[in-house]
Amino acid sequence: MITRRTMLGAAVGALATVPTLGRAVTRLDGGGQLLTASDVHVADYPTVQAVNWMGERLARETDGRLRLRMYHAGQLGREAEAIDMARFGAIDITRVYAGALNNAFPLTSALCLPYVFDSTEHQRRALDGGVADTVLRGFETRDLVGLAIYDSGARNFYNTRKPLVEPGDLHGLKLRVAASDMFIELMRMLGTNPTPMSLGETFQAMETHMLDGAENNIRSFHSSRHFEAAHYWSRSQHSFAPDVLLMSRRSFEQLRPDDRARVVAAARDSVPVMRQLWDASETAAREAVQAAGVRFNDVDMEAFRAAAAPLVRRYRQLPGIEPLYRRIRDFA
Repeated sequence: MITRRTMLGAAVGALATVPTLGRAVTRLDGGGQLLTASDVHVADYPTVQAVNWMGERLARETDGRLRLRMYHAGQLGREAEAIDMARFGAIDITRVYAGALNNAFPLTSALCLPYVFDSTEHQRRALDGGVADTVLRGFETRDLVGLAIYDSGARNFYNTRKPLVEPGDLHGLKLRVAASDMFIELMRMLGTNPTPMSLGETFQAMETHMLDGAENNIRSFHSSRHFEAAHYWSRSQHSFAPDVLLMSRRSFEQLRPDDRARVVAAARDSVPVMRQLWDASETAAREAVQAAGVRFNDVDMEAFRAAAAPLVRRYRQLPGIEPLYRRIRDFA
């Protein structure tokens, strides 16, 4: 179980290594304000570019009085650390994977459930149809402001050994998973040995045969260079778990009311920007890994849906999940 205490300890450690970020919203000479943003992804990743777009818009609208500085590629720590750093006001804005939020913010679980979304188009219809607003409001009780939800493509399996066609093919494989109770449980149900590990450590673990593979979207598969170690990509599309853009409530409340409105509007308007960047980068990533020799295969989708069904049923019984699940499925 990933506990709040574990997350808190990680955040305290991260704070100790970033002494210059000890208070919310950095004041600039002349009365300006500098917002600090973090992301574990590389500079040209669509979420990083979308938040940079936000910063450019805010600077333009305020004649440079409100600015944003992005620390990408995990410069300020891992996602689990970033969540509490934002809560405490050590950083102002962070982009995190929704799976890392499930324990502290249960409504995010509905977005991560296996096969709750049928496709990227289904996900975008549901999020734009009010599901995103419902989930974002859920952050208000825990010192955070939910700014936007970025979709993150379909998560699929990749490994160093063989094509995966049916759930039984996963039995005994040691796979990297994100630090998410839901995904750890799902991997165990599918017969794998799930190993929570940071994305940055996974390549070497596959190279040294400590891991057999992982699961992720194809853009991360490419940008992390995991395709150089894992040559089998199996299109399970078992989750479309999105990313969430969060802001420290402490930082948010230190802004002028009109600036708060600007930040919220810029974040919401960054969603179509991110999606356009995502679609283009996903296509480019797929072409690049195919050219590198990665072998793609389809899976028995119905068999995977059936294998994941018990987990979905259990999560639907949690408070607040069933109504949200039904709303999402209504957009299918």
